[in-house]
Amino acid sequence: MSFGAGPDADGAADADKGVLAVDSGGSGLRVALGSAGRGALGRRLSTVPVRTGPHGIDPVHLMKQLVPLVRSLTAETDAPSPTTAVVGAAGLATLGDALRAELPSALAREFGVRTTALAADAVTAYVGALGARPGAVVAAGTGLIAVGMDLTAWQRADGWGHLLGDCGGGAWIGRAGLEAALRAFDGRPGGSAALLARAEERFGPMAGLPGRLYPRPDRSAVLASFAPPVAECAQDDPVADGILHTAARHIAESAAAVCPPGGEPRVALTGGLFALGDPLLVPLEEELARRLPHAVRAPAEGDPLDGAVRIAVGLAAGTLDLPHEETLLSVLSPE
Repeated sequence: MSFGAGPDADGAADADKGVLAVDSGGSGLRVALGSAGRGALGRRLSTVPVRTGPHGIDPVHLMKQLVPLVRSLTAETDAPSPTTAVVGAAGLATLGDALRAELPSALAREFGVRTTALAADAVTAYVGALGARPGAVVAAGTGLIAVGMDLTAWQRADGWGHLLGDCGGGAWIGRAGLEAALRAFDGRPGGSAALLARAEERFGPMAGLPGRLYPRPDRSAVLASFAPPVAECAQDDPVADGILHTAARHIAESAAAVCPPGGEPRVALTGGLFALGDPLLVPLEEELARRLPHAVRAPAEGDPLDGAVRIAVGLAAGTLDLPHEETLLSVLSPE
């Protein structure tokens, strides 16, 4: 896939093709509208996460949020109507059947989109961070997934959601911190008085926490909201520090599981989790150096929405050169 270069004279028509890029994750929906020749011309954000129902990620709820954002961007930019759309979605690999079945036709009806690519958010994170280079990217926010590529195939690790995995992610750290708080509340070993105090400040009396947390549809985001207090306590509290060291080990294990074994692949980190700073990043860099001595650490060039824009531009221009895999990156036409 060629990134950054504009079309030549023979590709002038491709440059005028409208592109729509979407990043759907645990914190909400981000949208970019633009063209194949000029990239993103405008961006919008909804802070309401797309619902997950019995059939997986809900395409109707996604479209309900997406339509007004696109209409607003269309009115405020000179972007052409999108003929190509790329939707990067958290949980696509395991919860994407309804999106694959319904979203291309919905986008065609609403906006005239003729070609839709559905990508796991880890793939858009990868492309945003590294482009088409071989390597591994850990995308971590509320959840966590690692994706690697050797230019011929994708590899993924974790991304199993906050109940079964996402080890080392924001919800995992927050849940571990709350467990330590509850251990202190009960007087059990392994508790943290510091985390108990922070938890009571944020959530109120601990005895009522399950009733306030379990029924919430956004409980993974609520758990992740406690990750920053864990990091803030880590300097003076050994329990909090231990949680972050364990998170760093989990993250590095996922990166090592997907990183190409030969050459000098690049490894990048992307996502809001890494804003926790040194309490997480210092042990993580040590773990990565130990487990991936052949890899080159690289700063992320962009975020998942940038990756979705790059894929959309390449798809519209006919230069997309990334491995296709149904549950991670697939190109669909409306029925």
